[in-house]
Amino acid sequence: MPLSADFLRNEFYQPFDTEVFEGPRSVSHIRSFFAQDRDRIGHSAAYRRLQAKTQVFRSGEYDFYRTRLTHTNEVALIGRGICDYLCRTSPDLTDHFHPDADLVEACCMAHDIGHPPFGHAGERSLHRLMLNYGGFEGNAQTVRLLTRTIFSDGNIRRGMKPTRAFLDGVLKYKRLFSSFEEAPQNHFLYDDQGEVNAIVAGSGNIEGFESTRSIECQIMDWADDTAYSLGDLVDGIRARFITVDRLERWAGDNSSMSDPLRSEPLSRLLSAIRKGTLSRFIALRIGDFIQACSLTKATGPLSNATARHQFSLIKTVEIERANDLYQEIAKDLVFRTPEVQQLEYKGGQILNSLFKLFSEEYFPHKKPAKRPPNLLPKQIEVRISAIPYESVTERARVVCDHLSGMSDDFVVRTYRRLFDSDFGSIVDLV
Repeated sequence: MPLSADFLRNEFYQPFDTEVFEGPRSVSHIRSFFAQDRDRIGHSAAYRRLQAKTQVFRSGEYDFYRTRLTHTNEVALIGRGICDYLCRTSPDLTDHFHPDADLVEACCMAHDIGHPPFGHAGERSLHRLMLNYGGFEGNAQTVRLLTRTIFSDGNIRRGMKPTRAFLDGVLKYKRLFSSFEEAPQNHFLYDDQGEVNAIVAGSGNIEGFESTRSIECQIMDWADDTAYSLGDLVDGIRARFITVDRLERWAGDNSSMSDPLRSEPLSRLLSAIRKGTLSRFIALRIGDFIQACSLTKATGPLSNATARHQFSLIKTVEIERANDLYQEIAKDLVFRTPEVQQLEYKGGQILNSLFKLFSEEYFPHKKPAKRPPNLLPKQIEVRISAIPYESVTERARVVCDHLSGMSDDFVVRTYRRLFDSDFGSIVDLV
């Protein structure tokens, strides 16, 4: 079978692509396997909860700021746009040999479903709390959802049986937590996810595979960079954290602004703010980021097994430098401000208090004299009660699943219900 079949968008796929994780999947003559992957994400509760999770500003603060869900939708649109652009411009691709847009969209829609409440601050807080139990990482949590916990059958959690290519497209990081000499801060998989690497790599070299990404994964990652660097910039400007005066002062204090690759995109941004044409400027910039993409041939541990590992996505130097500039502006003028840092600190304290309470009650390292006090939802109580007391890491992971799956508002309500004497009712949803 020629490798070109590995990129077919119609109903024929290589066995590598149609194999699913943890069991068979029925064949649909209406939707491709990758369209099924996409739709299962879109109809999941984990995906819906992104509407109430922080992107830059807390969800619900104002109706025009991006939430984690609107960001994800933008990533999916940009990802499909990159696929379309590459198919029309790359000499290496044809109508019968190209990245699958449904698969890219599925990867884009799934890329943030493992992120906890309070954005990256929440991710850092949970990782600190879970350091003795295998850590917490947003991408690893996404993989855990896809393969183990995204759906509920009564009190049992299960994965969505993703295709191997879909898992490959979501796996941004492949090194296991315990493989680092020192505990990593991010960019790792949980130790029990080594089997995912083995399944995705198939007969390929696992060690070499850890440093590679499929073309769909590369497209998803650049779509994510595009969406959050430009989106965070817009939200910061609309919230008046980023103004002409502040940008000019920031540039004056930054010696690297003498570089034309940084000064030119900054000048264009300042001009758009002054003229009130920010929306048009961002729309054109999204097009620039898409059209900066091209493909180059690559070799790696899986390049002989699948065309998905025969290409690298490259971007122009000008656009990569502009992307770095926009992210740097957002970090310095928005994320590092006292207003945002104080809210991030408060979110971390909320997660810390809840985790401390649940850890004392549900994984005390030995069987306590009394039953746990039913502080968690019934499904979580049942799951934990089925885990032996000596399996502390497994119990901690279930608690972490629960906290990371909460929306911003839900985790705040839970905290207040448990710690605020004047809040809560017996008829509240918990």
